[in-house]
Amino acid sequence: MDANIQAAAARLSRRLKAKSKTVTVAESCTGGLLASCLTDIAGASAWFQRSYVTYANQAKIEELGVDPESLATKGAVSAQVAIQMAKGALKRANADFAISVTGIAGPTNEGSSKPVGTVYVGIASRTWANAIRTQIGGSRAENKAGFVHFALLTAMNCWDEAFERMKQEKAQEIHDLEKALRQQAEEAEQRAQREEAAKEQAPWQDEAWDEAPPKEEIGLKVEWADGEE
Repeated sequence: MDANIQAAAARLSRRLKAKSKTVTVAESCTGGLLASCLTDIAGASAWFQRSYVTYANQAKIEELGVDPESLATKGAVSAQVAIQMAKGALKRANADFAISVTGIAGPTNEGSSKPVGTVYVGIASRTWANAIRTQIGGSRAENKAGFVHFALLTAMNCWDEAFERMKQEKAQEIHDLEKALRQQAEEAEQRAQREEAAKEQAPWQDEAWDEAPPKEEIGLKVEWADGEE
C-alpha cells in the first residue's frame, strides 16, 4: 500500500482511538480496498468492526437500503447515493461514523455520463452527513488507490469541520444562556427598583398597613333599671 495512504489511515485511527469512536465503511468501486487499508493497522478491531462491499446496484439496495429511485435518476456515482450508502452502513453497523466510496475506476465509464476517475465519498455520523466529489486521472489500480486516499482525507476533513461546528454551537449555547441569565437578573433588579419607588411615593400605605385596627369590646354586664324585675 502507498505510504501516503498508510499515513492517512494511521492518522485516522489515532483520531478514532483518541475519541473512543468507531467507524464502518461501504465500498463500491474500491471493492474492499479501504477496509483492507484500515485493517492493516494493528489493533484496528478497537475502532473498526465491519464493512460492506456493495459493488452492484442491487447489493446497494439490499444491504444498505439505497433508494432505487436515486440509483435510477442520479446514478450509482452521485452524492445522493454516496450519502445513502454511508447512512445505511452507519445504521447497520451501529458505528459512530461511516465512510462510503462510489466512483468510476475505469478503464471505461461503462455508459455513464461521468468521466473515468470520478468518485464521490460519503461521510455520515449520527447527526450529519455529507458527500464530496473529486476526479482522479490514472489507471484502474491507480484510481482505486487514489479513491481510498481521498476517502481517508475527506473523512478527517469532514470530521474536523463537524467537531469545530460542535464547539462553536456549544460556545453559542453558553453565550445565549449567560445572556438570558443576565437579562433575568436585570429584570429582577428593575422590578425591585420599581417596587421601592412605589413605596416611596405612597408612604401612608405602609403606615396604614402597619397600624392594627382598634378592638371593639362587647359589654356582657347588664344593668337593670330601678323597679324592673
